[in-house]
Amino acid sequence: MNILKLSWKNILAKPLNSMMSVMLFALSVGLITFLTLFNDQFKKGLDNNLAGIDLVIGAKGSPLQLILNSMYHIDAPTGNIPIGEAAPFLNPKHPLLSAAVPLSLGDSYGAFRIAGTTPSIFRMYGARQVEGDIFKNDFEVVAGSAAAQKLHLHVGDEFYSTHGLEDNPDLTHDHGNPFVVTGILQPTGTVLDQLILTTPQTVWKVHEHDTTSSTSTESSHDEHAHSAQGHEHSSKPIITIDSAVAQVLTDSIISALRAQPEKEITSILVRFKTRTNIQSLNLLRNINANTGLMAASPAMEINRLYAMMGSGTEALQYMAILIAIVAAISIFISLYTSLKERRYEMALLRVGGAGPGKLFLMIISEGLWIAILGLILGLVAGHAGMHLAGGLLEKGYKYQFTGLQWVPEEMWIIFGALLVGLLAAVLPALQGSRTDLHRTLAES
Repeated sequence: MNILKLSWKNILAKPLNSMMSVMLFALSVGLITFLTLFNDQFKKGLDNNLAGIDLVIGAKGSPLQLILNSMYHIDAPTGNIPIGEAAPFLNPKHPLLSAAVPLSLGDSYGAFRIAGTTPSIFRMYGARQVEGDIFKNDFEVVAGSAAAQKLHLHVGDEFYSTHGLEDNPDLTHDHGNPFVVTGILQPTGTVLDQLILTTPQTVWKVHEHDTTSSTSTESSHDEHAHSAQGHEHSSKPIITIDSAVAQVLTDSIISALRAQPEKEITSILVRFKTRTNIQSLNLLRNINANTGLMAASPAMEINRLYAMMGSGTEALQYMAILIAIVAAISIFISLYTSLKERRYEMALLRVGGAGPGKLFLMIISEGLWIAILGLILGLVAGHAGMHLAGGLLEKGYKYQFTGLQWVPEEMWIIFGALLVGLLAAVLPALQGSRTDLHRTLAES
């Protein structure tokens, strides 16, 4: 007697009841799977973008907003800071700082943010290779891998930026020099993949050109648009970013920034030479108390963000667990109520030589069949849901979300689902295995 085959046929004999139990089970497993994938990829994205940054210095406002804007590029700036006030932190000989990367934000292209910065940002985020070359002059840009792919950018392409983060043609800075793509970064797994990088001076010049529009610039823009459409792209060699060249360019840009104290930038990403120095530990408090600037600690603010995100996902997880409990009750009720209808059938099985142990295993198998079907459908639904939602999540969080990956926590989901199916079937299985053979046959 094949217990598994017989239990499967018993499941098919009650298709509506079985389907209801399977769907409830799949809903709970799918929701838990989706949340598990989201939490894993979200936390990895945040951790990858910490990049060893100890402080972010910017305009006074919300520290969390400053971190999200300057490091994760998923919020609006808190404001701009004058270079004259920020100059001490841009000093290459600062006794406490090993790196200080300025950022000038405010424009975008195709909803991908343009960041005015220095080539030292490549080293900070671990970018090592680029197709083409890094930016060396104003209006030259390096596009992150994801931005280049979504915008169909290639080395040599030209474009005009848009004010703000919306892809609104009415806000396009279509006067003056266009941006020229000199390089495409190879994937880094960090926020650089979502950015378009250029010099801070470029960001200033774009807005200066807005006040000097002319017919000639408009015609040259139209001519460029036509020439770009007919341009045939050829792949450029992928080179390793020369750290020495990047440092020389960085020093030159920083020197030019410090020479214009009346200009403004958005923020500065800072690394300490040592994190155990008492002066370094007090730098955040000193900046906030004694200057017109604000300093924020990424570690502290990200922990706050985890806490805020955790309350929401925890509520959804509790909801999924509640649905799983309802599914377990549904399995229990389905199996228990079917026992009364199948008492004669079980008595015949006993007459045919099936002992109480086989009847117990048959009913347990029915519970496990429902759990396994719900588990498979739920895992597929959770991964498919994450893959479909990946595009929307990527726009909001600036990371790549995918359902095409497996996380170790899913082993606990599998174990938990099978355990729920087993426990839901135990009591009906015990009841079925104790069927009174003689009384059942006599009553029938």
